[in-house]
Amino acid sequence: MEIQTKLRLNYWQIIFIGFGFLASSLAWAVYNAQVPLILDERFSLSRTLIGTIMTIDNFFGVILQPLIGTWSDNTHSRFGRRLPWIALGLPICALLFTLVPLQTVLWQFMLVIVSFNFIMALWRSPVVSIMPDVVPSPLRSEANGIINLMGGVGSIIAFYYGGVLSDLTEDKFYAFFMASIIMMLALILLFLFVRDPDSLLYKETHGILIRNSLANRWARLSQQQFTEEYSALVDENSNTESTVKQRTSLTAFLDLPSQKQKSLAALLIAIFAWFMGNNAIETFFTLFATNTYGISGGQATMMLAGFSLAFLLFAVPAGRIGHKFGRKRTILIGLIGFIIIFVLIIAKPSQMLLQFLLIIAGFFWAFININSLPMVLEFATLSSIGTFTGYYYMFSFSASIVSPIFYGFLQDIFQTNALLFVFALVCFIVAFSSFLFVKHGEEHL
Repeated sequence: MEIQTKLRLNYWQIIFIGFGFLASSLAWAVYNAQVPLILDERFSLSRTLIGTIMTIDNFFGVILQPLIGTWSDNTHSRFGRRLPWIALGLPICALLFTLVPLQTVLWQFMLVIVSFNFIMALWRSPVVSIMPDVVPSPLRSEANGIINLMGGVGSIIAFYYGGVLSDLTEDKFYAFFMASIIMMLALILLFLFVRDPDSLLYKETHGILIRNSLANRWARLSQQQFTEEYSALVDENSNTESTVKQRTSLTAFLDLPSQKQKSLAALLIAIFAWFMGNNAIETFFTLFATNTYGISGGQATMMLAGFSLAFLLFAVPAGRIGHKFGRKRTILIGLIGFIIIFVLIIAKPSQMLLQFLLIIAGFFWAFININSLPMVLEFATLSSIGTFTGYYYMFSFSASIVSPIFYGFLQDIFQTNALLFVFALVCFIVAFSSFLFVKHGEEHL
């Protein structure tokens, strides 16, 4: 009980960590908005080729995220476990991003964006793993809400200011340049204000002076909030060679007790299923809305913006609700809410009611999305956080690859846009059914 009273979220520390996610979200928002336009206007590629090219990041995510997560778990330095990966990848990405709009030959353009996607994969998982490195279990849902709020701010900056800047020149250079500048600013803030407890352990082990900086003081406070987990981390660092050998083969899942293996498998299947449904809606909603309601593509996009804004506004409250009432219960409420909303949309409501339902769905999406990563991380120890973060992204990215292709195939067969929310409903029913078998993942001390 004494330990519990000491647990307190360091909001400024989480905000500075969130700048890393803000930079990543901003870069992807600019990339997803501008690259298809360049491929169409400059290189006149078909929609199929453009769609294929835009899935490159997901393929790298599926392949690399579990590996990078494990490798970052095994990294020990004076800057901690994650910052070296961010310091390696982020500046190269910022440079490559400025080069993207300047390419006028297709193979050179492809070389730059493939390189950008590959390097982004090197620091995407580590930048997310910093938060659970410094935040104990009971506070992670709320912290994840703040992180996602920062990511949403990055997307808004990209959509608004990126849109304005992209129109200044024909090559859209300034939108990419803005994103690169913000990425570098995020790196500076991370190095100035963020350290994880492992960085202190490394310095103590190697006799390196620990300066009285704000980052180190915050790292020490984080260290004090971990009890048994930190003691285990100390033990593992004292035998680094055996630890590395144990973790490089991605056996973290197999090392879990059988009941936890079943529970984590059910959770990951649920994550895959609800991202299948969500990605289908994100990809095909404009086609559904324009054909069903006879509205313009711009109007359909604005309807989805209501969903995104609701998620953004409810990100932090959803984390607090997960902390107070339990993550599983909160996610189940979100899943049931989605299922009810999809049934109502299948009944073809009015356009105004559809807009209202999408806004409510944004709130329910926050219930699910904010609390799911912290649930996955409950299966990890401090020394395997990166690995389990990689598992989460492997399943969510897999859904991002499979969903548009599979639903597009179904739509081509049945030649109707009306199947979209039927498909999403089935996906969320599968997610709900699988999630009922999750018996672990609640916060612990």
